[in-house]
Amino acid sequence: MKKRSVLGMITLATALSITLVACGSKSSNSSSSTANKAVKFPVSYNNTAKAVKGGNVNVAVVDDSPFKGVFNEELYTDQYDYDYMGPASESLFAYNSKFKFNNNGAATLKQDNNAKTITITIKPNVKWSDGQPVVARDLVYAYEIMANKGTKSQRYTESLQNIEGLTEYHDGKADSISGLTMPKGDNGNTMVIHFKQMKPSFNTSGNGYFLENAAPYHYLHDIAFNKLESSDKVRKQPLFFGPYKISKVVAGQSVQYTPNKYYWRGAPKLDKITFENVSSASITSALKNHKYDVVYGMPADSYNEWKNISGYKNLGHQSLAYNYLGFKLGKWDNSKNENVYNPKAKMANKSLRQAMGYALNNDEVAAKFYNGTRTRATTLIPPVFGKDVHANINGYDLNIKKANSLLDKAGYKKGKDGYRTDPNGKKLTIHFATMAGGSTAQPLAQDYIQQWKKIGLRVKLTTGRPIEFNSFYDKIQNDDKNVDVYAAAWSLSSDPSPMDLFSQKAPFNYTRFVSKKNTELLNNIDGQKAMDPAYRAKALIAWQKYANDEAFAIPTLYREEIFPVNKRVKNASVDYASANYLNWAKLAVTSNSTAKN
Repeated sequence: MKKRSVLGMITLATALSITLVACGSKSSNSSSSTANKAVKFPVSYNNTAKAVKGGNVNVAVVDDSPFKGVFNEELYTDQYDYDYMGPASESLFAYNSKFKFNNNGAATLKQDNNAKTITITIKPNVKWSDGQPVVARDLVYAYEIMANKGTKSQRYTESLQNIEGLTEYHDGKADSISGLTMPKGDNGNTMVIHFKQMKPSFNTSGNGYFLENAAPYHYLHDIAFNKLESSDKVRKQPLFFGPYKISKVVAGQSVQYTPNKYYWRGAPKLDKITFENVSSASITSALKNHKYDVVYGMPADSYNEWKNISGYKNLGHQSLAYNYLGFKLGKWDNSKNENVYNPKAKMANKSLRQAMGYALNNDEVAAKFYNGTRTRATTLIPPVFGKDVHANINGYDLNIKKANSLLDKAGYKKGKDGYRTDPNGKKLTIHFATMAGGSTAQPLAQDYIQQWKKIGLRVKLTTGRPIEFNSFYDKIQNDDKNVDVYAAAWSLSSDPSPMDLFSQKAPFNYTRFVSKKNTELLNNIDGQKAMDPAYRAKALIAWQKYANDEAFAIPTLYREEIFPVNKRVKNASVDYASANYLNWAKLAVTSNSTAKN
């Protein structure tokens, strides 16, 4: 399953050239000539050469910060840890390229709408990398990790609370989750989930209403929930039932994998896989020297420098990720486990938010600096989900005149210094947080600030500079008082419902925006009437139009996700239906040296 996770800006919007400050400055409005369409890439490479026995594969993950190393599917939150788990982690369920479940995975699902249940059955011979079988207790334990207050998991969402007894367990009113039963016992192969309501997305991976993974109860249960995330059994010696096992971790720097000899589909092909953190400044040179076989997160701003490097084939697909501007509009209340909207927040006036969106020229950013690999984003549900649910709206294109008009009408008056006061006549300073990434992150941030200055807004960087990835999200998640607006990015799950990102009880709703209308529209998307696909599609579009108008989060760029793959690699695929992202179970090499290809 493709889960929701936060991204580093380096993977989406690596710092741009200093000339970006002048980008679009001669024109007040976008035109159709500045809009661009993304380059398309094949999802696989047909290497007809014969595979050698064994072999090693080296993978680069482009990241300018040390990765966290939370190797647990219920606790990780960022894309880097997701990438690093790839060869070892495997979903319980398989799905096609449209993210619809089939029965080809490690477990099967059987839905009973009348009984309001889903029955999960684990296939024979599915084992953890220590040889122990995956059993029903492991399925239940994954929910306990996610829902127990001690773990403080951000994956405890409103959607999952549709499971009977999950809220009571989370709140400490029950020792177990009543809606999860094991008819064949702890060591059986079956778990039944009892729901309060059946949902229209239950046949789609990433729906958020039930987990698609297991956790090794026999291995982890003796660790207190509040110690789990920091434990060596999560950070250094985690267990998975995918094709490879993690055999060595250098904290924040690299992960080494060797075959899981108990893998249920049969022994994988490679002897060893090594993932390494590589900086954005050095990855192109490393690729030219054929140091790596596969790269995650190649910087799109330097695409022209690496797109034709000999010996590589660029694979890619439309990404489930986008980057966006978020406006801080409230706080997270730990006692209530929900977002609390503050109507008096500095950014609570939607005309202010809309004006900040219209001040930016993301068509120019995409066209001039991303070489066809990015497009201006128009809505919070990206086009990868298809035209039936991706709303045909224009979003926020450059329109300085409209931005000024919005601010004028809302009472933000310009002073002699050219900057606006708030509607009460007080000095207005907006604090903007953005992530560090690459040598020119500062100029990129300054371009945004200069664009906002054109409409009379005084915007200053939180801390005075772009913020390191982990520190940035610490501030965003904890509602730092010095953040009014932030530029961030995330990867969506493979179901288009925005419930787990923007609902009242969603921890990932970092804007903290809450309204009755928003709740109503989100409930329409996942409600009983949405069992009709046509109704659900209309509900998704209605929410996108509302979100566009409210502008609590403004999407800025969509992207193609590109993976340079050395031509010695065989069976590589980035089709969303490929297990483990790069088809790790079947990956092989046709020679023992990257330099000869």
